[in-house]
Amino acid sequence: MSLRSRATTAAFAAACSLLSGPAAALGAAANAARHGENTPLDLPTQAPQHLAGQSAGGSLVRTFIGLGVVVAVIYGVAWMLRTAKRSKEERSSGTGMRSEAVVALGPNRSLHLVRTGHDLVLLGVAEHGVTPIRTYTDDEARAQGLLPDDDDEPAVSRGGGLLDELRRRTRR
Repeated sequence: MSLRSRATTAAFAAACSLLSGPAAALGAAANAARHGENTPLDLPTQAPQHLAGQSAGGSLVRTFIGLGVVVAVIYGVAWMLRTAKRSKEERSSGTGMRSEAVVALGPNRSLHLVRTGHDLVLLGVAEHGVTPIRTYTDDEARAQGLLPDDDDEPAVSRGGGLLDELRRRTRR
């Protein structure tokens, strides 16, 4: 069907609906009169007195209170989720192990020198696991140059320094 024939069909349908509109209304009125449905309704012309004095202020107050409740519920749920997440996280406690040095070898691969008590353990870390490579004593590590000598070590890292005291007080 071409565009011209579609336009002609649409114009014909519109003309038929306009012409049949008043006739259909007259037929409906005659049908209503035949069945006794011509009783006039007693509808008020003004709004009832109890609604006439109301303004939109009451509905605005209810809307803002509802909005406040929804925002409070959202913040409450967010707080509960943060609290639950924190409680599931593992917390490191103790000072028996600490990382002395890390060397990145590539993506997801590195070497870690970890102090465990008086020993140092060299660990190979990859995406599929952790492998101990070698264990050094303090004297062996200093001889290999992995740790500074006691004379070269700054006072802060020897313990009792200001930085260690600050770490101890702010630890979670």
